[in-house]
Amino acid sequence: MQLFLITALTMTAFAANSVLNRIAVADYGMDPMDFAALRVVAGAVMLWALVLPRRAPRPALWTAKRIAGAAALALYMFGFSWAYISLGAGPGALILFGVLQVIVFGWAVVERQPIPPLRWVGAAIALVGLFILLWPTGAARLPVGGTLAMTLAAIGWAAYTLLGRAEADALGATASNFLLCVPITGLAMLITGPGMMSLPGVITALIAGAITSGLGYALWYRVLPSLPTTIAGIAQLSVPVIAVVAGAALLAEPISTRMLLSGTLVLGGIGVSVLKRR
Repeated sequence: MQLFLITALTMTAFAANSVLNRIAVADYGMDPMDFAALRVVAGAVMLWALVLPRRAPRPALWTAKRIAGAAALALYMFGFSWAYISLGAGPGALILFGVLQVIVFGWAVVERQPIPPLRWVGAAIALVGLFILLWPTGAARLPVGGTLAMTLAAIGWAAYTLLGRAEADALGATASNFLLCVPITGLAMLITGPGMMSLPGVITALIAGAITSGLGYALWYRVLPSLPTTIAGIAQLSVPVIAVVAGAALLAEPISTRMLLSGTLVLGGIGVSVLKRR
């Protein structure tokens, strides 16, 4: 029961990132670069507060893998923040997970990994769902700028995920990546110029960084060793669903028939792809 509760809390935290970002940039008018920078700083502080008291060796900083991880994390943060100027919390999460699935699957093909038939079927279903969501159709079409920004975020998160494979110390590596990402996001904030920083927007960014990102990642790394791979994959399918429901409940975002169909196909396809043949 405890394992289920921690997993559910972690998935809720991940989905909350979409809702908080949407609230900050769309409702409070916060500049996306400012939001990303504050989120990274708050996340780095929280993660290092968890890492420093440990007896384990301090995680390395200035390695090629850490720098690449920080760059990928920055791309995700930038795209994620910009996308929610025009995208709703639910569609944004669906695009992120759909594109992520396609990229990770494509990389497995490039590496010539053995791919079970079910994974091919699942990827095809998810791709059809993503195609339905992104197809420009009248008033239901998604904003081009937000869609491109979230696609870039998915590319960054996919790269971050692939770089993080077989990490011996996932929490320490994430803390290092966040710390190295601070100057990148800070420089971007200086280049774009200071935007409007309302107190509610700043508080939202700090919550997204310290709580739903920092503590969310820490909880996920705590529970991950106890979960079978398929269960861990399926659990993450709940994130777009939670984001859609939260967007409708908290932000009055409409849920269209096309979005329901697309979401069902994308999540169903990912679900099929993580199943193992008995």
